[in-house]
Amino acid sequence: MLIEGNRSSVAAMKSSLLIPFSLGHFSNDLAPIGLYLIIPAFGAALNLSPSEIGLLFMISSTGASLAYIPAGLLADHVANRGVLLLATFFWVGFGYLAASFVDGFWVFAILIAVAGMGDATWHPIATGVLAQMHKIRRAYALGVHSIGGHLAEVVALPVAGLALLFWDWRVALQILIIPTLIMGLCFIFIAPKVPRHVNSRPTRADFSDIWRVWSTWTGVRVLALFTSYNMGLFAITTMTPLYLRANHDFSWLETALAMAAMMTAGALAMPWMGRISDNIGRRPLILMGNGIASIAAIAAWAFSSVVVTLVALGIAMTALVAIRAVLQAAAVDHAGGREGTSLGLTFAFMDGFAASAAVLAGLAGENDLANAFLLASGFSLIAFFLAMTIEKPGSARQPDAATT
Repeated sequence: MLIEGNRSSVAAMKSSLLIPFSLGHFSNDLAPIGLYLIIPAFGAALNLSPSEIGLLFMISSTGASLAYIPAGLLADHVANRGVLLLATFFWVGFGYLAASFVDGFWVFAILIAVAGMGDATWHPIATGVLAQMHKIRRAYALGVHSIGGHLAEVVALPVAGLALLFWDWRVALQILIIPTLIMGLCFIFIAPKVPRHVNSRPTRADFSDIWRVWSTWTGVRVLALFTSYNMGLFAITTMTPLYLRANHDFSWLETALAMAAMMTAGALAMPWMGRISDNIGRRPLILMGNGIASIAAIAAWAFSSVVVTLVALGIAMTALVAIRAVLQAAAVDHAGGREGTSLGLTFAFMDGFAASAAVLAGLAGENDLANAFLLASGFSLIAFFLAMTIEKPGSARQPDAATT
């Protein structure tokens, strides 16, 4: 009876953190996702070119990616991970608040990069905790967590678009950090419930293990898969707002609603894709998502009809967003442990190196922004073929520590 009671309490604790973690993800991601409209609005105020706007996106994501691997190491070695997660809300909130008061290109770029580091710190720690707690249903748990981030896309973009109708990019950014700071206050009561583990220091063996796992031919291809996948997604999401405004005369609010609608289906499908991959393996869904996205992005490039373009871009975004948690689970499966570090490395490649796609898409779209979608199709196609060459990129089931 005591064993059964312990199992019940463990299961209850695991379930009780899924929703707070998803809400934390939601509130931390609001301002970074709002940048999809705020950076173009900032660019319009300064009369920046598409490639310069792409550079801002790249600096923001690259700066944030610098926090991923250190945060992953902290997730694996610091006992009180709840305090680390709590700190991210105030890092994000006050960082973007400072960015809303500046005018210059480089000062703005540096501040949004620094603020983005706070959001980046949340991801490997939170997903590392969930991956450790849910070893059997790992992709499902990561999918529930990811819903928060992608629902932030659904909320942040219309809020930012509506704010831009009445005010400027500064007020839009300030509005988006309000829920972040409120969630930070709420998380004061949640942080003590985050499971603690033995406090330790990163050792040379930690870095040796990381090198051993990821320097193999398979490891390099897995990282290349993550990078090319996110380059396709990044090229679409960063250039779509510019494309809709320049080629189809969309208002800020219309652009925001279109972007939010495109991302909603992917956000809702994510946990179910994770659940399916937990049962049949990761590769079929990785192939499906990238294959569909590649074809849809070509259609968005080839047709000038606004209806066809919106449908095609919506299909491409849905297909890519829906499999993001599957790729994260594949990273942990490949590493075989050190969940926080593995996910930190994954996020660094997915959101750091892949950020160069924003500049490349901006350069491709200097003459016609639709060319960015052709580039995105190419990236997704590369990811598709990389997945074909990797034997089982992520296995499906491992024993659950809670039931061992």
